[in-house]
Amino acid sequence: MDNRSAPVISLGEWIITLIVLAIPLVNIIMLFVWGFSSGTNPNKGNLCKAVLIFYLIGIVCFFLFGGLAFFSAMRGMPQPT
Repeated sequence: MDNRSAPVISLGEWIITLIVLAIPLVNIIMLFVWGFSSGTNPNKGNLCKAVLIFYLIGIVCFFLFGGLAFFSAMRGMPQPT
């Protein structure tokens, strides 16, 4: 276990982080930058990695359930004669 402590992230820095993560497309880029950059505070890096994992789970569920809904809708459509 690592005994180093990371500096505390201030409230202002968290607010700026959340504002940046609310901007479409910029948020994805910054999640990767902050998540995998060695100069980022480990707490912010872990948050970004967790958000990326949740995004990945959401994308997988979207395609899984969307694909099931699509194929089930196609199965119920009348066949051309």
